[in-house]
Amino acid sequence: MPVFNFIKKRIDSVGYALNGVFLIIKTQHNAWIHTMMTFIVIILGFVFRINFDEWMFIILSIMSVWVAEGLNTALECLSDSVTSEYHPLIGKAKDVAAGAVLIAASGATVIGCIVFLPKIFAHF
Repeated sequence: MPVFNFIKKRIDSVGYALNGVFLIIKTQHNAWIHTMMTFIVIILGFVFRINFDEWMFIILSIMSVWVAEGLNTALECLSDSVTSEYHPLIGKAKDVAAGAVLIAASGATVIGCIVFLPKIFAHF
């Protein structure tokens, strides 16, 4: 039975991870924008039939934004559990984490423009 226990624990851990993803989407307003942009970019990828290399860059870009948003959300939750009062170091940590999301989203935007703008302009 140890194998079944191992499998059950792996299934449970996937459930916890999915719960984390849903918590991000449910509680973080910027994640709503990330969700919308993720769907738009994926749809555009199919509409413009982007190639394998372009998909790789798009997927990495989407992933980097979501990872940054997840880590930012985790840091905010952890910080808020420590104290509800303002602390300058916690404020700096939250700002740095938010900055990481901004960097990832900016990079993803640039990559999206590099991939899609030539295809959009080719249709006009």
